[in-house]
Amino acid sequence: MIITLIFLFQIYGQSLCQNETRPNIVMVMSDAFDGRLTFDPGSKVVQLPYINYLRELGTTFLNAYTNSPICCPSRAAMWSGQFVHLTQSWNNYKCLDANATTWMDLLKANGYQTKMLGKLDYTSGSHSVSNRVEAWTRDVEFLLRQEGRPVTQLVGNMSTIKIKTEDWKNTDKAVQWIHQNAATPHQPFALYLGLNLPHPYRTESLGPTAGGSTFLTSPYWLKKVSSDSISIPKWLPIAAMHPVDYYSTVTKNCSGPFTEEEIKRIRAFYYAMCAEADAMLGQIITSLRDTSLLNNTIVIFTADHGELAMEHRQFYKMSMFEGSSHVPLLFMGPRLMSGLQVDQLVSLVDLYPTILDIAGISAVGNLSGYSLVPLMSKSTAFLKKQHPGWVLSEYHGCNVNASTYMLRSGRWKYITYADGLSVPSQLFDLRRDKEELHNVVLKFPDVQAHLDMLLHKIVNYPKVSAAVHLYNKKAFGAWRDSLGRNYSQVIANLRWHVDWQKDVIANEKAIDRWLYGSQLVNVNSGSN
Repeated sequence: MIITLIFLFQIYGQSLCQNETRPNIVMVMSDAFDGRLTFDPGSKVVQLPYINYLRELGTTFLNAYTNSPICCPSRAAMWSGQFVHLTQSWNNYKCLDANATTWMDLLKANGYQTKMLGKLDYTSGSHSVSNRVEAWTRDVEFLLRQEGRPVTQLVGNMSTIKIKTEDWKNTDKAVQWIHQNAATPHQPFALYLGLNLPHPYRTESLGPTAGGSTFLTSPYWLKKVSSDSISIPKWLPIAAMHPVDYYSTVTKNCSGPFTEEEIKRIRAFYYAMCAEADAMLGQIITSLRDTSLLNNTIVIFTADHGELAMEHRQFYKMSMFEGSSHVPLLFMGPRLMSGLQVDQLVSLVDLYPTILDIAGISAVGNLSGYSLVPLMSKSTAFLKKQHPGWVLSEYHGCNVNASTYMLRSGRWKYITYADGLSVPSQLFDLRRDKEELHNVVLKFPDVQAHLDMLLHKIVNYPKVSAAVHLYNKKAFGAWRDSLGRNYSQVIANLRWHVDWQKDVIANEKAIDRWLYGSQLVNVNSGSN
């Protein structure tokens, strides 16, 4: 099937591109980059000269969203061009099959020289055991801290520039590859560079199972941050939080007290990490310019999701709030508009048809996204079907105890959970409430009804939620069976171990009730 699809793409691509020079395509995808930093007023908080360069000479999408605010499912959507419920990319452990056809495969099949470097993270089987177990057991009736408390760490001095060495090494490899291809200009190329920054670092002091809760940078990058421009986000009282947001806050270890200085410091360090990522983008742009390739190269900068950086009393992602779900999306290159800012709602699934459109390859099959070329091209030749006035994001992983669906349409952000009935929905008017502190779902029932009807047309979300619930039980049960007698020891030593050890028996029983329900009750009743 995959071979047949690629053959069809080859035929269509050759017919469209044989009379026109095809541009090179370079994508830099960072991790956990808040899209609001790529335009005003967010862009004033930290110096991002190369993102600013793309903004001034290219097109910036002001309302770009992830299709799932976590690493692997988000990237699965970007690489496949399909919503995560269609590929069943439920969590960081379950995403695309290793042989799934990506847009990069199709570029290669149509004559592009291709290279993928750095963080890919779109196929099944990766990430920690803790991460997958926390996702599987999200419906269990216990509340355990799964992450380390967010902290900051300053390293080096004003001459310490290359902190995330893995990212810098991959950036250097990308630069070398660009120079090598400059020597053979007869073939267009496509380069993907995936960065880990500005994702928080693993907190070493918490042991080998710890997650990433350390915001780490040097004085060199911290100097790029405008301290006076850092805002202290407003928080709802814990008693007023939505139940799912409360679950996220506790499992992310953010329910304790934080001083304003702590919050400001976390945010400053995060922005400094963004500045380091921007410098890596700069290395790519500079190498394209130095090799005289920039004028015939489409440069794309985006991210898999954002970072809350203590907004809504949380860090990390796994949330539909703007800090987590709003991603950067900038294009620059030949035949694209300069200095253009596009208000259209778009999402990462749109990259698949957009890149094929840029390369002159006709998309076949059922894609969830739409080409963005008509929105930013100088040419009027791109007459494709119009992009809808909404975007969909969904989440089924850890740190959230219900499948979550977000529909953005116009001024509204509608968030609903599970079957749409068992957990209260949320509705935010982003025009009046940019901080998303006022849930107006009860105030505007007609808006909720309209958006919920639209959401049902896009995805049968109660059915999807039920499928995820069943998958979680089966996957966890299989994992537990594979451990045999070692199960109790292994599960007690995952990254929730501090809270787990407080009542081991109660936690194991809670899992049994979740797995077996009434069967367990009947067994216990019969033994009394």
